[in-house]
Amino acid sequence: MTQTAEIDQDVTPEDRMRADFYNFLGLTLAGPPTQMALDQIAGLSGDDSPLGEAVKGMARVAKVTKPAAAEREFNALFIGLGRGELLPYASYYLTGFLNEKPLAQLRSDMAARGITRAANVYEPEDNIASLMEMMGGMIAGRFGKPATLTDQKLFWSRHIGPWAGHFFSDLEAAENSVLYASVGTAGRIFMDIERDGFRMTAD
Repeated sequence: MTQTAEIDQDVTPEDRMRADFYNFLGLTLAGPPTQMALDQIAGLSGDDSPLGEAVKGMARVAKVTKPAAAEREFNALFIGLGRGELLPYASYYLTGFLNEKPLAQLRSDMAARGITRAANVYEPEDNIASLMEMMGGMIAGRFGKPATLTDQKLFWSRHIGPWAGHFFSDLEAAENSVLYASVGTAGRIFMDIERDGFRMTAD
């Protein structure tokens, strides 16, 4: 996604942490991690909360994962011969087909928010990595002013909430998942936290 502004300095520490986790998920799901990225994941620490335990699990797996193995795993999960084990697109999860109405709705909402697809990205915008990046960018103010909680809830409820938890659960259980199983666990728990948080906000 094209970024139009630096991170807004008025973003609260809590929202900055939320944005950082969305961005982390987006980066990890966009392509296989390099050795540097694996080292960074291996260095993460967590508390005793469910998400903290999931983060510690990612760190443990990353510590013993080599870049070549991570690339093979990524390719098996998301690319494969013809297609990978998983199709990480909102349209597919919500309709059973690619490039359907959920993608058109997302493009309309992106246009309304001034979010454009980067020139070097060719896959549909409703892939999980791009949606995580968009959500992180909206919270942090990378596409203009930080999105209000109401607008975050609207975007999340339309484009992420209906399917992302299912995707992360599938990623946890996928046959080819090792490193990405731990990412799936963290993503699933984070989506539950976000859902509960948005439920407590007024429309």
